[in-house]
Amino acid sequence: QVQLVESGGSLVQPGGSLRLSCEATGSFSGIYIDVVRWYRQDPQNKRELVATVTRDGSSNYSDAAKGRFTISRDNAKNTVYLQMNSLKPEDTAVYRCNANVAVSGNFAWFWGQGTQVTVSS
Repeated sequence: QVQLVESGGSLVQPGGSLRLSCEATGSFSGIYIDVVRWYRQDPQNKRELVATVTRDGSSNYSDAAKGRFTISRDNAKNTVYLQMNSLKPEDTAVYRCNANVAVSGNFAWFWGQGTQVTVSS
């Protein structure tokens, strides 16, 4: 079974930076991670797609994330990162990764449990 484990969330002041990680773990062999997305859900429960990265590293961002966030991946480590700079209070949310993963050739979508990002002075 594949699990996605996010980490890196914290309390940070406006203008600060954080790097979130999403690692695929579990008892498996031959894992293949295709598209990975970062979502966030704010305190009002609004969910937003923040960034997407394909296997070859092509990326897309929401308008709110463009120019401030960078999504990247290390396929050897089964890990995707979200570098967040110039953070604003409105970036406060639970950030979750969502990945299309194949184990032994069978693809399925998985969610992580989320990591809390709070931007406040």
